[in-house]
Amino acid sequence: MKILVAHNSYQHPGGEDAVCEAEIRLLRDAGHQVIEYLRHNDEIQGYSLIEKASLGWRTSWSGRSHRELRGILAWESPDVAHFHNTFPLISPSAYYACRAAGIPVVQTLHNYRLLCPGGNLFRDGHICEDCVSHSLLRSLAHGCYRDSRLATASVAGMLGVHRLAQTWSKQVDLFLVCTEFARKKFVDSGFDGMRMRVKPNFVTSDSGPRMHGGDCALFLGRLSEEKGPQLLPMAWSRLSVAIHLEIVGDGPLRKSLEEDCARLGLDGVHFTGWLNTQAATQRMRKARFLVVPSTCYEGFPMAVAEAYACGIPVIAAGHGGLADIVRDGRTGLHFRPGDAVDLAAKVEWAWTHPAEMETMGWTARAEYDTKYNAAAALKHLEDAYASVLRRPPSASPYNRKLCSS
Repeated sequence: MKILVAHNSYQHPGGEDAVCEAEIRLLRDAGHQVIEYLRHNDEIQGYSLIEKASLGWRTSWSGRSHRELRGILAWESPDVAHFHNTFPLISPSAYYACRAAGIPVVQTLHNYRLLCPGGNLFRDGHICEDCVSHSLLRSLAHGCYRDSRLATASVAGMLGVHRLAQTWSKQVDLFLVCTEFARKKFVDSGFDGMRMRVKPNFVTSDSGPRMHGGDCALFLGRLSEEKGPQLLPMAWSRLSVAIHLEIVGDGPLRKSLEEDCARLGLDGVHFTGWLNTQAATQRMRKARFLVVPSTCYEGFPMAVAEAYACGIPVIAAGHGGLADIVRDGRTGLHFRPGDAVDLAAKVEWAWTHPAEMETMGWTARAEYDTKYNAAAALKHLEDAYASVLRRPPSASPYNRKLCSS
């Protein structure tokens, strides 16, 4: 099969970039031909003042992307086009190029951008669904994208224009989401569940499960409010047993977290900063469990799949996609989102019940073997592509609820 894969990379590499790269490698290794159409947000740094000023409306329609893709499609004639992130440089104009060429379109929804200009249904430290239940105008009042009303206006404008044009219904054949929670959220917001499939993230290489119980707890991720690391010092200060915590990652909260740990006398909390993939995996394999305290809904944190591959259970906030991925009492434990006291209780229980946690770790490894490895991911992709190739062009994957909002 010949597949066009299109992605707009972020300025700071993240999970979406990694998933896109991994899927390209996966498809090629399986013998599929992949044509890449990649743009990067670093382009913006070289823009003239006029180009930067026009970026807002080009977020809604990029003539360059439309023109370039028309040429690529005419030359390559792929069987299917698979988009990851189109924001802000590729834009939905890319779908129109595919439709004009008769190429079916698959779009992975890594986040909630089509529902929320901020992309994560999170604002001011809490879950926010105002733009879903009311109007995109709510995002303008709060400056939800990059804390800027002007920047938010360009994103909300893009969403509003393409809802009116029914772009999502007429130009996209199939949406892929990472969890059943995300699928339900989009369906409840107006998408047709028949045109939305769950395709989890996956771990590309398998180093096998770790062979001992681990000697620390681990947090691995960006140190920002929506990821919940601010709960860790409060939770660790309440423990009645000494538990070493490794915090792997960096971000805007690092300084305040280090200050909190110093103020609370938490000598057992160690900050490593960012580590490369190999070093992070080595740290993971030494952990007794992974802590994922996200206060946002999350998409599908790669750290969870990586923990499962190592046979490591996960203590996670029990909401959003995390509640789907981490099965409470089977592959880890849930705690009440945002509740440092409950997090401390679950951490202490996990540390003092090593046999039960080891059993959860083996169950987590079994989940990886059946759901989150390369073979499972390849089947998901091939099945998705096959479904749009045999489907007659048509009908809307998207109903009137959002189109009229």
